Amino acid sequence: MLPDREDIIKSVIFKTSRSGGKGGQNVNKVSSKVELVLHIPSAPFFNDQEKSLLLEKLSTRLDTENNLHVVSQEDRSQLLNKERCIVKMIFLLKSALKLKKKRMVTKTPKSVIRKRLENKSIVSDKKGLRKKPQIDS
Repeated sequence: MLPDREDIIKSVIFKTSRSGGKGGQNVNKVSSKVELVLHIPSAPFFNDQEKSLLLEKLSTRLDTENNLHVVSQEDRSQLLNKERCIVKMIFLLKSALKLKKKRMVTKTPKSVIRKRLENKSIVSDKKGLRKKPQIDS
């Protein structure tokens, strides 16, 4: 089950630092870059099955201690970057916990096969008309 914003905020660590990019002299003074760190194995709102699924699906985004890092430095405001980080984190967790439907194998309908063969014969006849007529001697 996906946690709500308050649960996520309680269990993550916020790190701020100076960000590059637009902002002029403000960039050199204000720590507007925000990094959100979630330690998945100790997250209280996931059960063991969900934790193992998250560790498997997000393995490329985890560090050696199974921490999930989300960074935002798009805005000049630290508060807006925190909001963006939380939204990104929720999106990542939601997409990782979504189970794919197993595809049901079905037969191709006979009408589809018939239409395809009819179309092939029509195209064949059309191309046959483009050839020069053969003269029998």
